[in-house]
Amino acid sequence: MLPSNTGERVMAIRKIMVPVRGDGKGEGLLDHALALAEVTGAHVEVVHSRSQPKDMLPYGTLMITASMKKSILEAATASAAEEEGRLRGVFDAYCQSHNLLVTENPSTADDQISISWCEKTGAQASVVSMRGRLADLIVVAQPDHDSNFGVNTFEAALLETGKLVMMVPEVKSGKVGKHVAIAWNGDSRASRTVSLGMGILQNAEKVSIVSSEKRGADRLSGAELIEYLKWHDVSAEIEKIETSGSNAGEVILNRAGLIKADSLMMGGYGHSRRRELIMGGVTQHIIETATLPVLMAH
Repeated sequence: MLPSNTGERVMAIRKIMVPVRGDGKGEGLLDHALALAEVTGAHVEVVHSRSQPKDMLPYGTLMITASMKKSILEAATASAAEEEGRLRGVFDAYCQSHNLLVTENPSTADDQISISWCEKTGAQASVVSMRGRLADLIVVAQPDHDSNFGVNTFEAALLETGKLVMMVPEVKSGKVGKHVAIAWNGDSRASRTVSLGMGILQNAEKVSIVSSEKRGADRLSGAELIEYLKWHDVSAEIEKIETSGSNAGEVILNRAGLIKADSLMMGGYGHSRRRELIMGGVTQHIIETATLPVLMAH
């Protein structure tokens, strides 16, 4: 049974946004979103970004005739409508097969996950950066940096909304949020992620703090995080790791796997994003190689 929406504890995660498009990854994202909704009692909002017909016009439109331009726009409009209809059909079938309550209003049902469909026009990254501001958590696919596919959407969610983001790799969905590993370095980004994800931590069966004793004078220890979590009725234990700095991302992921965590919580981009993209860094390594859902904030 799902956590009651009317219980004594106020759930921090009440609305999960899942942006989808016709790339075949939508159902995988939904599977993970539903797994987390089962833990938090949250509503899932599926958002499809419909292409703008004008975006299909080639560069140098001054060189084409008005009739050619009209034909391109009409074809693009029809294609966008067809894609929307196809995805809506997939959504309806998915909801029926998973016994989901389709509604746009807050539900008081405590035994059925609620879900809704939202259609917006524009590039997916732009829609996510705007619509995501009114979500508690945004579920996005792990970006493919070789092809650059999904990078803009991921970065819009993480860097432009101020919300908690769950990055999902292409793996079969299982439990999410039952055993959460926190990659803790004691900085403000890690602290912010913990605060935004408190609704998940409060409902987790186990919380592990993956932390190194090596830290600067301006960083808080894992023991201090444990004391803070107690104020929110969250019990945690420390998993000490040894890193050399350059291999921190690899060590964190290895430990999360060893302790069988189903998700990893961490701050996003401790250094500037540009520096990490060029020089490499903990965040970038985990984004590119993680094989479990990663919860992060910036």
